Amino acid sequence: MPDQIASLSPPPAAAASKPARSAASYVVSALPWAIIGGLLWAGLFVKPQPVGATLQPPVLERRDHYYGLAVGPEGRLLAVGSGGKILRIDSASGRIDRVPAPTTQTLQDVATWDAGRAVAVGNDGVILVSGDGGASWQQVAEVPRSEVANKLTRVETGADGLAVATGEMGALLITRDYGATWSRLRDEEDLAWNDVALPGGARIVVVGEFGRILVSDDGGSHWTEPPAPVGSSLMAVAFRDATHGVAVGLEGVVLQTRDGGHTWTAAELGFHDHLFDIAWDAAQQRWVGAGALGRWIAADAQAAQWQSGRLHERDLSWHTRVLPVAGGPAWFAGANIGRWDGQAWNTLGN
Repeated sequence: MPDQIASLSPPPAAAASKPARSAASYVVSALPWAIIGGLLWAGLFVKPQPVGATLQPPVLERRDHYYGLAVGPEGRLLAVGSGGKILRIDSASGRIDRVPAPTTQTLQDVATWDAGRAVAVGNDGVILVSGDGGASWQQVAEVPRSEVANKLTRVETGADGLAVATGEMGALLITRDYGATWSRLRDEEDLAWNDVALPGGARIVVVGEFGRILVSDDGGSHWTEPPAPVGSSLMAVAFRDATHGVAVGLEGVVLQTRDGGHTWTAAELGFHDHLFDIAWDAAQQRWVGAGALGRWIAADAQAAQWQSGRLHERDLSWHTRVLPVAGGPAWFAGANIGRWDGQAWNTLGN
C-alpha cells in the first residue's frame, strides 16, 4: 500500500515544472506591452534626422499651365500661371527661375511698364505688382470686387503708370499710379471682357463675349459700342498704331480695323480652331497669333494676307499668349511654354 501511494505522487521533475511555466507565461504576456512602451518612447523622444538632400520638384511640372507672358529686364521673360506660379526665363539660354509669389490663385496675365515695374492679374480679383523687374511681388490690398465673380483675365499697360485690366462680370479696372490703386471704369454687368488694347492717346478698345466691342476716345469717360460682324466671343485684341488693329476669337474668328476700332471687318482663314491671342511683331512687321490645337496664324502689316499652321505635328497644345521678342523667335504660353522661329518649335522643360 505505501508503494501504491508513493506511485501516485508526482515525480520531482514534474512538480518543479509548474513554476517554470508560470515565469515563461509572464514574460510572453508582458512582451506586447514592452513593445508598445518602446514604440511610444521612440515616438515621443526619438527625433528623425534628415539624410541626404531634399528632393525639389522641377520648375516646370506637367500639370502646370501658363497664361501670361511679358518682356522683363535684361532679356528675361516673365511668365505667370496656375497656382500663382511666376517664372523668369532667360530668352537666350532658356534658363528658368521660379519667383516666390504672395498668392496661390492662378495668374492669368502679366505686363510691364518698364525694366523695373510690372503687374500681374488673376483669379479671385488678385492683382500683384513688382518694382524690381519681377524678382519680388506684392499683392494689392484694395481691389474693386463683385459679389458674383472676380477673375481678371488680361492687363495692358500704358504710359505714365496707366494700366487697364479686364475680367468677369464686366470688370474694367484702371490704375494711373503703377498699380498702387484701382477703380472701375464701368458698372458691373453679366459679361466677361476678355482683353483690352491701349492704341495711344486716350483711346481704349475692349473685346469680350458674344462679339461685343467697346471703344473710348477719352480714357473711359464715354464709350461707344460698334456693331461686330460676329456673335462668338472675342478673346484678344492688339494694335500696331493708333488706327490699325486686329481682334481674334473663338471658331477661328479674325477681325481687323483701320479706324481705331470704330468699324471692323472679318477675314476668312479657312479653319474653325479657337484663337486666343494676337500680337504685333514690330521687328518683323507682321501679325502673329496663337490658339487651340497648336494653331498659329500670321499676316503682313496690313492684315491682308493671312497664313496659318501647327507649331508641330505632334504637339496639339493650346496657347493663350504669344509674345514676339525683338531679334528672336516668338514665345507661346499655355499648356506648355516654347519658342517658334517660323520653322522649328522648341518647348521648355524637354
